[in-house]
Amino acid sequence: MTLRSSLRRHWPEYLIEGTLLGLFMVSACGFTVLLAHPQSPVPHAIASGDARRALIGVAMGLTAIALIYSTWGQRSGAHMNPAVTLTFLTRGKVKSWDAVCYIAAQFLGGMSGAGLSKLLLGVTLAHPAIHYAVTIPGPAGAWPAFFAEAAMACGMMTMVLFVSNTPRLAPFTGCFAGLLVAFYITFGAPLSGMSMNPARTFGSALASGTWTGLWIYFTAPLLGMFAAAALHQCLSAAPNAGCAKLHHGARQRCIFCGYPGPKTPARPHLASASDIRKDSLTGATQ
Repeated sequence: MTLRSSLRRHWPEYLIEGTLLGLFMVSACGFTVLLAHPQSPVPHAIASGDARRALIGVAMGLTAIALIYSTWGQRSGAHMNPAVTLTFLTRGKVKSWDAVCYIAAQFLGGMSGAGLSKLLLGVTLAHPAIHYAVTIPGPAGAWPAFFAEAAMACGMMTMVLFVSNTPRLAPFTGCFAGLLVAFYITFGAPLSGMSMNPARTFGSALASGTWTGLWIYFTAPLLGMFAAAALHQCLSAAPNAGCAKLHHGARQRCIFCGYPGPKTPARPHLASASDIRKDSLTGATQ
């Protein structure tokens, strides 16, 4: 498939991918302002910075869950992260031009979401306590941030690969992802800002003009997720099964495994998400 044909056939998924990350960025900026800005009522009611960071984690975890299970998220697969897309590309679950377009859309979405937040929130978002929700290394320095990002990314992708390919657990992959986002922000943000996402970091960096440690967020998530894919390849009983979607509903087409959607009678037996996942495990969707 050429770039032109990919754009013509799959442009809705590309547009959705960018929009989803843009919405995630707007949510991240908005909740950070609400829960951390000195003029917000929340810091006066909750003095503990650790407790407020945990609340930010919960808010962003719920945001991730909402986006993954939304109609749009089920359509595109809700990668929202170049590292996720590239990992699935290396496993043969995403075609090359689809990966290129997904990654381009994700970066555009990250920049657009940060830019829109800057436009809407203005100087509030620029306050030092918020600083455009940038992800930069914590006081411990660059290398602890690097290893934290790699470990968190490895943990996230390990969960996605094993849970999404376990029929009974597959429908809850998005919930587990949201829980990990909340956990990582609560405990990992002091080390690295908790990104796991090159496009998310680049969006905030562009809006703020702060490029500190950018190399960390372009390399560590990739290394961590690639390591998770290698681990899954070694340990899984069906390492080549499954699809590249985080939540494979039955009401949306899939550009990865070829599921045409409910309006096409070619796969009438796929009546539920669990059926789709079982077919993936047996190689029916390959």
